[in-house]
Amino acid sequence: MRINIVAIGKIKERYFSDAISEYIKRCSRYCDVRIIELPDAPQGKTPDEQRRIESALLLEKAAGYVVATDVGGEQVSSESLAATIKSKGVEGAKEISFLIGGSHGHTAALLARADAVVSFGKITLPHQLFRVVLAEQIYRALTINANLPYHK
Repeated sequence: MRINIVAIGKIKERYFSDAISEYIKRCSRYCDVRIIELPDAPQGKTPDEQRRIESALLLEKAAGYVVATDVGGEQVSSESLAATIKSKGVEGAKEISFLIGGSHGHTAALLARADAVVSFGKITLPHQLFRVVLAEQIYRALTINANLPYHK
């Protein structure tokens, strides 16, 4: 199985990219995890235009079972994320794509197209830090499914 983290924007801070790379490397024992970075919408556009442009880019790259990350989504636990990844693998899904929007979020059309819309809590995180959190949670889910003691 392949897991894609499809995100708007580039990671600028090395400490974030190093942390993400470490979790992706750890995940490689269990599956192929890829980061797909897409450009921000051009400056000078309204928030609605930016959201529409960025959501279209995300949907172009989304493959397999699509999970939109959104503060309004269903709050998930590490265990439920692990169960979803496991069940999709058993069902034969070859890919799972997690979509991370830009600063203005996703369009209603993207949220409607997603197979699931999830939230990792009600706190607000910078997009770069959220990518670290998502990469760690994917690794945690994979170790839960492998019955390893990482998740205590």
